[in-house]
Formats: sequence, C-alpha cells, structure tokens
Amino acid sequence: MILTVTPNPSLDRTYEIPALTRGAVLRADADRVDPGGKGVNVSRAVAAAGHRTIAVLPLGGPEGALLERLLTGLGIEVAAVPVTGRTRVNIAAAEPDGTLTKLNAPGPELTPAESHALLSAVTARAGGATWTVCCGSLPRGLDDDWYAALVARARRTGARIALDTSGPALTRALPAGPDVVKPNTDELATAVRRHLATVGDAVLAAEDLRKAGARAVLATLGAAGQLLVDDTGTHWGTAPATPVRSDVGAGDASLAGFLSAGGRGPRALAAALAHGAAAVRLPGSAMPEPADLRPDEVTVTSEPPLERPLGAAR
Repeated sequence: MILTVTPNPSLDRTYEIPALTRGAVLRADADRVDPGGKGVNVSRAVAAAGHRTIAVLPLGGPEGALLERLLTGLGIEVAAVPVTGRTRVNIAAAEPDGTLTKLNAPGPELTPAESHALLSAVTARAGGATWTVCCGSLPRGLDDDWYAALVARARRTGARIALDTSGPALTRALPAGPDVVKPNTDELATAVRRHLATVGDAVLAAEDLRKAGARAVLATLGAAGQLLVDDTGTHWGTAPATPVRSDVGAGDASLAGFLSAGGRGPRALAAALAHGAAAVRLPGSAMPEPADLRPDEVTVTSEPPLERPLGAAR
C-alpha cells in the first residue's frame, strides 16, 4: 500500500481551447474536473495501476467534499483531516499545441491544531505503508520545516519515504533522510544554488542532495529525460511523449510508476519514464492506466550523456 500526503490539495478544472487570447471571451471545446495536488495525483496513478493507496489530505468546504467524492469514486481510500478553510480550485487552459496556462489558487490557511492533526493522521497510517509519499507545496500556516517533521515521524513507523517538494521545504527536509526525492530541473538547480546546463551538471547536483541526506534522487529533466542516482548507481533514460496533450501531473505519474516498480534501480526508472510519457498524452491531469503505457519505447542506460544540454529535444 502506498500512502500519500498532500498538504495543499485542489480541484483542477481544465478547459481545452483553440487558442488563449488575453481579454477575449473564449469557448472551450472540452472541459473536465479532476482531483488535484501532487500527492493526490500519485494516489490516482497508483490506483489506476490497480494498487491500493490511501490519500491523507486536509479538506474544507463544498470543494473539499467534492474532492473526497471524486477520489472515492476512483477507488482511493481517503483519510480526510477537516479544516475550516475551503479547498482550493485551480484553473488550466490547454491549447492544441500543448501550451498550458495555469491559475493556481493559494489554498486555505491551516491553524496549528490542523497542522498537528495532519501530522497525526499520517503517523496513524504510515506503519502499514510500503511508501509514504509527501508531495506538493505547503499551504499557508505550515512553515518550511513541516516536511522535515513529517519525514521524521514517518520514518519512525518503518515506512520508506518519498518527498516531492521544492525550495526551503525540500532542503530543510534532506537531513531527515527521505529515501527518494523527486525534483525537476529548476527545483534541482534551486536546491544546489547553481545553474544546471547539462545532464552532467544534474548528476553532480543529485549527488549533492544525496550528501545532504537524500538516499536517492529521481530527477525529471523535461525533454532531456529522467535521471536516477541511488545506491545501484547512476541511470538515465528517455521515452517519447508525443503527441503532447497536457503535462499536468506527468511528474506525479512518473513518481507513482517509480514507486510501484519498487522505487530503486533502472527497472523502477523505466517504469517512471513509461508513466510520465503516457500522462502527457492524456487530457487534463488524467493518470495513465496500464493500457496507456508503452514500455517498449523506453530507453534506460547506466552511461548518461553527460554533455547533453538540459532541455534538448529528444
């Protein structure tokens, strides 16, 4: 069972439009509402693959009630922590060429009591999990050390811990020893406080995060593929992701694939690549099912192209 923790979940409404024109009245060709938030997306991808998952998240207002109903309808067990604020609603406009414009709401401000209740909800359920996955931005009311406290609590239950966040929330949690962290290129550069120009630069940055406390680093590098640095070595891979329909949640799908495949080594990296590539071919933040995966199109090597520019086309 995979337990996910999403401190700032959302309802994600996506409109597919011919083109985004500022100041105009636009008609959508299609629209959809999905449960949102990074940890929520991981649970959705795990459930779509047929595995058990529990989503721990603060929920408030009618938006929170709808989010819980949507998740339950997907076969996801929900451990809801009631909060006084209303769950946020995010808006995305998707254009035919893959361009995505997003408006993300700030979300509710959690009280100290609600913060403690959220930590306690994780502690109560993490002992039965193979992985505890801590994901996304922190809502107002939670300080940058909150994930560090969460990682420390979850570790005491014996569960392995994956962390997908950014900025100070990431760097302050590293000494607590998460089993894997999943930054993208920008988040990795911010964590090591330097520009990353090549895959080789990303490898060095990942090694720095491991020295700071992370046991493994799974880095999504956009068009330059994905990188895994763990105790099995350094591995890099790519998978064609065309046609691009929406990249919302693609990194979350990658993490779900990685963890579902064991969370270690090149086999897990290949699963991450297959899930991420499948996700971008789907509308909105839809998560891939097994039929959407194309594992035969994945390439993984233990000899990364160190000179390859980040952002280079596949």
